[in-house]
Amino acid sequence: VQLVESGGGLVQSGGSLRLSCASSGFDLEYSDIGWFRQDAGKEREAVGCIRDSDNSTVYADSVKGRFTISRDNAKNTVWLQMNSLKPGDTAVYYCATDPYYFCSNYDRSDDIFYWGKGTLVTVSS
Repeated sequence: VQLVESGGGLVQSGGSLRLSCASSGFDLEYSDIGWFRQDAGKEREAVGCIRDSDNSTVYADSVKGRFTISRDNAKNTVWLQMNSLKPGDTAVYYCATDPYYFCSNYDRSDDIFYWGKGTLVTVSS
C-alpha cells in the first residue's frame, strides 16, 4: 500500500493550494481518509477527515472554513483544498488511513498504519 501526497509548495499568505493524496494498492473509496500536518519542532496535528460512507467531513477548528477535503473515487484520490492560507499553516502535510481509522476519532494518529511521505507547504507572510 502506498499513499502519495503532492501539490505542496510556497505560497503567500492569503493564497491557496490544493494537495492530493493518491494511492496504489489501496482503494481509498472504502476508507475514511485523514489529513495531518507537522511543522518542525511541533507535534503532529490533525487537519481533518473524509468519511467513506457519505463523503462527509470533519475539520480541526484551526482550519474550519478555510480547508475543504473531497475525493475523486474514479482517480482514487483525496484532495485537500486550502484557502486563505496563513504562515501558521506551514507544515508537512500527510494523508493517512487504515481499516481501523475513522473520522469519528479523526485526530487519532499514533497507530494509523498507512501514511504518505508528506508534501511541504510553506506560507510566507
